[in-house]
Amino acid sequence: MRINLTSVFVDDQRAARTFYTEVLGFAVRHDIPLGDASWLTVVSPEAPDGAELLLEPSDHPAVKPYRDALVEDGIPLAQFAVDDLHAEHARMTGLGVVFTQPPTDIGTAWVAVFDDTCGNLIQLVQTKA
Repeated sequence: MRINLTSVFVDDQRAARTFYTEVLGFAVRHDIPLGDASWLTVVSPEAPDGAELLLEPSDHPAVKPYRDALVEDGIPLAQFAVDDLHAEHARMTGLGVVFTQPPTDIGTAWVAVFDDTCGNLIQLVQTKA
């Protein structure tokens, strides 16, 4: 068994596509129109055949209270691994990304949390050897 697809709910798929590709550096894998929305997935360019991240519309009524509670408590919805957290933090900050938690040493890893501009907090992690 392996993870094939996971999702994050987004307020606006076009804005999310721009943020997740142009700012985070993911590549579009699928963008298939489905009525008012799309089956829109992105992948890491480091693993183009790996797990896909679905940028899923957040219009289901359960999504808003769920995401609002996570954001209010500072809980990231997803976690992405990076090789150099400090360099990634500097690069993203230079692009205007707002971090709610700066790079923080938690013992076995460095972590930081940012606002993805689409309604979610996302954690970056750099594990230590």
